[in-house]
Amino acid sequence: MARTTRPDAPAPAPRAPSPHRGQPVAWVNAHGGGGASTLARVLGGADLRLRWPEPARGEPGGVLLVARTHAGGMRAASQALNALRTGEHPDGVHLIALVLVADAPGRLPRQLGRRVRVLRSAAEVHRVPWVPAWRLGEEVDPLPKEVRALAELTSGTTGRTAGPR
Repeated sequence: MARTTRPDAPAPAPRAPSPHRGQPVAWVNAHGGGGASTLARVLGGADLRLRWPEPARGEPGGVLLVARTHAGGMRAASQALNALRTGEHPDGVHLIALVLVADAPGRLPRQLGRRVRVLRSAAEVHRVPWVPAWRLGEEVDPLPKEVRALAELTSGTTGRTAGPR
């Protein structure tokens, strides 16, 4: 139902520009605690937590969707990918890649590995390994090779749209 405004009502105030203007990419968590804040701090870009960017406010339209590799995280990633597929996002938003952050050290259980393969059929997927120092808020030098590869992706992504890989 369309909302009507009274003719004598003041016009809505224009929205202020976003503090994330000019950032190269938007990091968006598929669920709470996905890892977007850490990745944005380490690699740069806008940490938008749990919301889609608003390119009309100057936020980057290129999204790196972040989720943990536990069952709930991958379920949330699937739901967010579906929301992107069905257009449930602001105009100008496009997926660069899905970033799966290890939820524990070691290999994934087989059933979660299968889930990663399903997600790879829908989006470009980058895996970030378990980094113990990040739990303590410490920096890592050098970055793990998977994170360095992600850094290369984030530095040249303007306008790039990822597809199945």
